[in-house]
Amino acid sequence: MGLLTGLLTFPLAPVRATVWAAEQIAAAAEREYYDPAPVRRALAELERDLLAGRIDEDAYDRREDELLDRLAQLERRERPDEGRRAP
Repeated sequence: MGLLTGLLTFPLAPVRATVWAAEQIAAAAEREYYDPAPVRRALAELERDLLAGRIDEDAYDRREDELLDRLAQLERRERPDEGRRAP
């Protein structure tokens, strides 16, 4: 950015900073949302709960299906071209 452009757009600096901060927050939230590690931890905790008798098998099966579906969704997002075949 040139000196003249910098001087002319100086009043917009707070807006640019706000937009930059919002973009950084959105990127961090997206990384966290699409991270498979919490889903894997939840699966491990779910199994511990079942083995400790804190939940029954029906509750375990329902929650496990939800978590496995979420994990599959995340893995498909990481490898979007894997399911496609060349004609």
